[in-house]
Amino acid sequence: MNSDIEVPQGRTKHFKRLRLAAIVLSLLGLALFGYFIYAVGFHEIWEGIRRFGILGFAVILTIYFARICVRSWAWKLSVHAPYKLGVLDTIPAVIIGEAMSSTIPLGILISGTSKAVAVRRKIPLVGGLSSVATENLYYSFVTGLFLIFGAVLLLRGFAVDESVAVTLNMLIGVLTFLVILGLIMVIRQWHFASWICNWVYDRGFLTRLLERGRFEVHRFEELIYGFYRHYPQRFVPICLLELSYHLLGIAEVWFILSRLGDATPSLMSAFMLESVSRLVTIVFKLVPFMIGVDEAGAQLVGNAIALAAGVGVTLAIIRKGRILFWTAVGVALIAKRGLTFQALSNRENLPLDELSVE
Repeated sequence: MNSDIEVPQGRTKHFKRLRLAAIVLSLLGLALFGYFIYAVGFHEIWEGIRRFGILGFAVILTIYFARICVRSWAWKLSVHAPYKLGVLDTIPAVIIGEAMSSTIPLGILISGTSKAVAVRRKIPLVGGLSSVATENLYYSFVTGLFLIFGAVLLLRGFAVDESVAVTLNMLIGVLTFLVILGLIMVIRQWHFASWICNWVYDRGFLTRLLERGRFEVHRFEELIYGFYRHYPQRFVPICLLELSYHLLGIAEVWFILSRLGDATPSLMSAFMLESVSRLVTIVFKLVPFMIGVDEAGAQLVGNAIALAAGVGVTLAIIRKGRILFWTAVGVALIAKRGLTFQALSNRENLPLDELSVE
């Protein structure tokens, strides 16, 4: 990797602002986490965790590993010729990416980069970056549909506050528009994003940011369109794998609820909790380990679907334990491969000028 590439001053300032925002959000998340522990009661939460047990924890660790496997397989299918990866290559890289995403405030911005760096001995960094970007697009498409379906069910099946209903309706509208627009852009191969960047740049706005960024956006569009042109038959298999990732998440929530309560939970309850958890993950990914905000989202849905008091918060804390476990595995893999957090997160050294698909 070329270490002599200079980062525009505007981009450096942009990352400094994001880092500051992440720190502020993390502190607020800690305060929120403390509030929910106090409001629900430490003893009640501890009793729920004790009831869940070590065996239950082992089961959700296994379920999450299955989720890692399906996304790893989707990534494998997203690699374009002449490059090739196997699931034994992608699984450790996905675990490393998840560890980076969970532990540092700007993890969401470099988790994809860290995956590509983790497989750099198997394929060039360019191939790794392009395949990660392609898989992320499929994941975003399926996740958008998942969130729309969850928001519609929450509105139609449960009594929610008027302010929450307005927010959900706005979310449904925005996500529906973005999903449809994304499909049309890929099918018709519209360079819509780069056109907007050029239009803004030509009018003198954000010139420092877009001086290089508009070309990167164009290359990203060509990357996606090139994969679609060459491998249209992979669309359905990759989407099914991404869907399986979410279905396994629902299974995980259902299993946790079944261990925390006496009655058999409904799949609807599990679906609602998982869909809101996915939304919270997207919106507040700057917060390490989703501390505080995940508990808030679970408690909000728990109240809407009439779960017992404190179950939503206990659920979020148990899932946080699962995240901590797999993060530790990811850190161990990083150390075993002789990598460092600094090397994995060094976005400045990426050869973005080479990102293209023939």
